[in-house]
Amino acid sequence: MKKNCKKACAYTSIGGQALIEGIMMRGPEKSAMAVRDPEGKIVLEVGETPKLIGGKLAKLPFARGIFAFISSMASGYKYLMRSADIALPEEAAADREKSEKRGKALNGFIMGASLVLSLVLCFALFLYLPTFLFSLLSRALPELDSRLWRSVFEGVLRILIFIGYLCFTLLFEDIRRTFSYHGAEHKTIFCYERGLPLTVENVRAQSRFHPRCGTSFMILMLLVGIIIGLFIPLTQPLLRTLVKLALLPITMGIGYELIKFAGKHDNVITRIVSAPGVALQHLTTREPDDGMIECAILAFREVLPEDDPARTEEKDNCETK
Repeated sequence: MKKNCKKACAYTSIGGQALIEGIMMRGPEKSAMAVRDPEGKIVLEVGETPKLIGGKLAKLPFARGIFAFISSMASGYKYLMRSADIALPEEAAADREKSEKRGKALNGFIMGASLVLSLVLCFALFLYLPTFLFSLLSRALPELDSRLWRSVFEGVLRILIFIGYLCFTLLFEDIRRTFSYHGAEHKTIFCYERGLPLTVENVRAQSRFHPRCGTSFMILMLLVGIIIGLFIPLTQPLLRTLVKLALLPITMGIGYELIKFAGKHDNVITRIVSAPGVALQHLTTREPDDGMIECAILAFREVLPEDDPARTEEKDNCETK
């Protein structure tokens, strides 16, 4: 290890997101995006990390998970669209031309309708369908009609639907490349947390399965939902689904705290908590190539504090090309 490297860190609050042909890293003060353009050059953009909405409420345990999720979704979408402009300039220009021809009002209507349709499908297939199917099952097999079996059936079916959706996305080459960038993000964070110099060689050797990941957050929310479902006495499918939807902030808050705890500690309990999410990352992460790792390292360095030695380490072969 180089002399200017810090001793091994147990935890960092820096997180990231895979983009189209690139990676975004988000630190407490700054966020950075490194994306390869069609010529293979890395385009680096750095900006301030948006402050969480909610003020003091956003810092409270269990409540902060909700605000962190909203902020992450908003900034993630912005960076995803920007990465498309850089990595796919011709497609982006064509989309803009189509939008101009359609007109702003019509384009806004189409986007809004698409969003509403997506939410309706999510509600119907992911939330309502498992509850409705158990209602039919309990009529055929009355002995299964209990809170325990109802909640377990609904939760397991939702997990299977989620896994099925992820497997479906793997059919597309672009998604598989994005999942490889996801792996590069995890490996880079692991490398830093272990106090190693941020070089392609060191990052490549790390695990791509990180306990503090959005995939782990999703699966934990589904598992927490099973427990919460035990306390909902309603059996009518629509009413039960609406109540679970109303309790979603509580589910998110608990899931977020579990992820934070698992990321900061390494013991038997946290390994058990992390196990479902880490297992699912076999689908949502893939081994990256060196070019992907270079993007991850470049973006990660930019969001480190100015006095962090890792910012000024020898660049190895991760310079912008």
